[in-house]
Amino acid sequence: MGITLAEEIVLLSLDDKSGETRRRQSAGWAAAGGILLELVMAERVSVAGKYLELRDTTPTGEELLDGRILLMEAWLRGRAKRRVTDWLTRDQAKAVGAAVERLVERGLVAAEVHKVLGMFPQKRYPETDGAAERALRERLRAAVIEGAEPDERTAGLIALIHSTRLHRLAFPDRRRDEVAPRTAEIAAGQWAGDSVRAAVRDMQAAMTAVTAVTVATTFTT
Repeated sequence: MGITLAEEIVLLSLDDKSGETRRRQSAGWAAAGGILLELVMAERVSVAGKYLELRDTTPTGEELLDGRILLMEAWLRGRAKRRVTDWLTRDQAKAVGAAVERLVERGLVAAEVHKVLGMFPQKRYPETDGAAERALRERLRAAVIEGAEPDERTAGLIALIHSTRLHRLAFPDRRRDEVAPRTAEIAAGQWAGDSVRAAVRDMQAAMTAVTAVTVATTFTT
């Protein structure tokens, strides 16, 4: 496995020069969804309807995913399954940070500390190796702009981008209405097995529900 879907989401969200995370909240939902989707594709987790179930705790060999298996095992202790929305809500605040740590370990971004107003330390993660992001954006462009048939991982990534409305981060030179029809088509397409497509569908519904609540809360507080 190369970099994970969650790391790809974070690469798209990090400003290459300043290292600041753009659209952090939406990126958090997408990163959490990416981790969950990878666990489904690795047959460690199943998602059916509103619920997820941990099916296999065997390590995948990817640190980011294996750490989440341990967290999920503890979270599910005493229960066979729990709601997808509850897991995504729990993980979205931490998923970006966990993915950034892996990007630092891989040498793709650097961890730097800047002081705000000369007093308050703030971490930023400027890009140090742009090859992975360039390859990622080329895959997305080929599938969405040029109409190429995406592989399973690319299609899954596009489904996450579509469901969290991160089109402008993935395609900064295009208006959302120029790319959204194609991302919607890919998200709904026959690009994976039944179980994975069902998981994506159910995760999209869950993320739509939780992000709608978050937006409503933001505007009423």
